[in-house]
Amino acid sequence: MKTVAMVLYRDVLMLDVAGPLEVFSIANRYLPEDQRYRLLTLSEDGEMIRASCGLGLQADLRLEQMPAGVDLLLVPGGPGAYSGENHALRAWLPAAARRAKRYGAICTGAFLLGEAGLLDGYRCTTHWNYLERLASRFPATRVEPEQVYVIDRNLISSGGITAGIDMALAVLAEDHDKEVALEVAKVLLVVMKRQGGQTPYAPLLAAVVRDGSAIARVQAYVVDHIEEAFTVGRMAELAAMSPRNFSRAFQRELKLTPMQYVQNARIDHARKLLESSDLPLKVIACRSGLGSARHLRTLFSERIGMTPSQYRLQFGCG
Repeated sequence: MKTVAMVLYRDVLMLDVAGPLEVFSIANRYLPEDQRYRLLTLSEDGEMIRASCGLGLQADLRLEQMPAGVDLLLVPGGPGAYSGENHALRAWLPAAARRAKRYGAICTGAFLLGEAGLLDGYRCTTHWNYLERLASRFPATRVEPEQVYVIDRNLISSGGITAGIDMALAVLAEDHDKEVALEVAKVLLVVMKRQGGQTPYAPLLAAVVRDGSAIARVQAYVVDHIEEAFTVGRMAELAAMSPRNFSRAFQRELKLTPMQYVQNARIDHARKLLESSDLPLKVIACRSGLGSARHLRTLFSERIGMTPSQYRLQFGCG
C-alpha cells in the first residue's frame, strides 16, 4: 500500500486538493487491497481549514504527525500559497520532503516548495499565469512553461488546477500500469494526455498597458490595427524613434523583438476569432494580418501545438 499525503492550509484551492486525491481514490476500486492508496490530509494544527471557495476541510493529522514512509507528499495551490503566510508550513516542508519518497506541488503550491528551497536544481512547472513569477523568484530552478506536469527525479509539479489530475494519472500509470490510469481517466471524463500542454490556454502576449509611453503606444497600435502590415521601420515611426533605438528599447522592455511581438499579436487575435466565431480560416487569417489560411495553420501549429481547427473544436463556443 502506498501513502499519499496532501497538505491543507487556509485559502487552499479546493480543486487542487480534490482532483488528485480523487484519482487515487478511484484507482483503489481497480487495485488489489495490498496495492491501494492510503490518503491522508495534513494541516498545521489538525483543525478544519477554510478553502478559497469557502468550503471547510478537516485534516486527518497535524503536520508533525505525518507518518514515516510517505510515498508522495503533495502541496496544493491557491491564494494562500503566495500570501506570505503559512510560516510554519514553510519551515516544516524541507524535513518532511526529505522523509517522503517523492514530493510535489499542484499549481501555485510550487511557490511554497520554492520558499522552502525544494525547487533548487530541479525542473518544474506551475499555472501558466504564474510561470514568469516563479522563474523570477526562484532562479535556481528551471521552469518549463509548456508542460502540463513535470516529473524530475523525486519532484513532481503540475500546471493549474485540473492539471493536478493529469499529474496524478501519470503517477498512477508509473505506480501500476497505463490500463488502470486509463480506467480512472474514463471515470473522470478526462483524457490521459492533453494535446498542446499548457500553451493553448495561455495568451502569447500580456495585456497592453496603455500608459502613453512610446513603446506602449506602438503595442496598442499593433493590437488595434492587427490586419495592417508592419515593419520595424513603420513601428519606429509610430514611436518617433530611429529603427535601431526602437528595436533595442522594445526588446529591452518586452523581451521580444518588434516582429516577434507582431506575430504573437496576430496569433492571439486569430485565437479569439476561433473561439468566438465560425468564420472560415481564410477570413480569420486575413483579419489577423496573416495573409492566408496556410500561413495561419503553419504558425498556429508551431506556436500553439495544435491546428486552428483542433483549437476551435476544443475552445470554440459554437
